[in-house]
Amino acid sequence: MKKTSRARLGTALATVTAATALVAATAGSAQAAEHKVTSNCDVTWINCANEPLLMLFYNSKELAVKDGSYTSSWAQFYGNVSDYTGTSQYQGSTLTTFRYVFNGSGTGSWQYMKNNAASVQNCSGTDAYRVYFNSGYGGTSQYFQKREPYGSCPWSNLISALKNENASQHFA
Repeated sequence: MKKTSRARLGTALATVTAATALVAATAGSAQAAEHKVTSNCDVTWINCANEPLLMLFYNSKELAVKDGSYTSSWAQFYGNVSDYTGTSQYQGSTLTTFRYVFNGSGTGSWQYMKNNAASVQNCSGTDAYRVYFNSGYGGTSQYFQKREPYGSCPWSNLISALKNENASQHFA
């Protein structure tokens, strides 16, 4: 084979390789959408049978309320939540992610929820909960009793092992 034929062949192969890489990069790319929500019931693919009833506060109980009003940000959940980071799911070619954050009022506004809560209030009249140290319901946990009929919502500080180290919750 002549030197010029090899050069042309090399150039042609380089052009085909570059074109193939460009097509693969653009054809296979997925879009991503990220949303911040203060409740797992705001996630489009989660069906909450009841209103969110477990509230996690950025501050301890003693600092979360002043003069009858919340001064601390909170997030609220219903049911089992395996990871307080949030949840993701492909919808077509778009990866949609919902990140759990504290609401925009008070101390801790819009901070990520995972490993940032200091107290918990359970307003469910039917369900008790456990909050866990690890995602996937593992490690140290703390039990939160349900509300008594016509009673106020039990509110407790997280134990020291879970304060600012909380990653999931489960019906107890």
